[in-house]
Amino acid sequence: MKKLIFQVFFLAMFLNSFSQGDTLVYAEGNIISLATKAAVVAKISYRSEPYGSMAGFLSGSSFSFPLFDKHKYSIVVEAPGYAPSKFLIDPDEANSDHKVIKNIELGLPSSANNIAEETHTAGKVMRLENLNFDLGTAKINSSSYAELDRVVKMLGNNPKMVIQLEGHTEPKGNPQLNLKLSQDRADAVRNYLVSKGAKKKSIKTKAFGGTQPLSREDTEEAHAMNRRVELRILEN
Repeated sequence: MKKLIFQVFFLAMFLNSFSQGDTLVYAEGNIISLATKAAVVAKISYRSEPYGSMAGFLSGSSFSFPLFDKHKYSIVVEAPGYAPSKFLIDPDEANSDHKVIKNIELGLPSSANNIAEETHTAGKVMRLENLNFDLGTAKINSSSYAELDRVVKMLGNNPKMVIQLEGHTEPKGNPQLNLKLSQDRADAVRNYLVSKGAKKKSIKTKAFGGTQPLSREDTEEAHAMNRRVELRILEN
């Protein structure tokens, strides 16, 4: 008898799922860069509104998920080097194929926009907030390219500008190795900027190693803060 009840329950669940199959609405779209229109790999989280009874997570440059019970869904898209974006998906906007198509364009964070748009005077120091390196190396992570491209634009818009890239590490570890790593990272940033059209003579570098930490707390947040490259305007 228990086996029969289970079979009937399973069949009912199957038929209910099948009956919704023709009318179930899906949200679909691509994640792209607002500036270049290239695909961007992002973390996508979504939840039904208003209570979040349905939720999920995806990763990639596109997304597809069902909108159960015709609820509206909020979707948050986050990618390194870009400002996060949040949208509301409404199943009432579905097309004849029962799909809500929403392509999401990610813009640059405010820190990068400020680099390109503010009036810059000699002596100003800017921290490159979204500059990331592979751990313990001077290899620039691809998540940094968007912000560095804004620096190239800034230099192009200010032909008389001369900047200095200042490399820093966290204070712990071998001082000589830290100094070398900070120099290598500053040089790597300069090489990237030059490869994108910036004038080499307009970019100087200087290494500080771990001698100028922003924080001496023994936390991962503090260590990450200390590992940085700052941009100092020498002339403009």
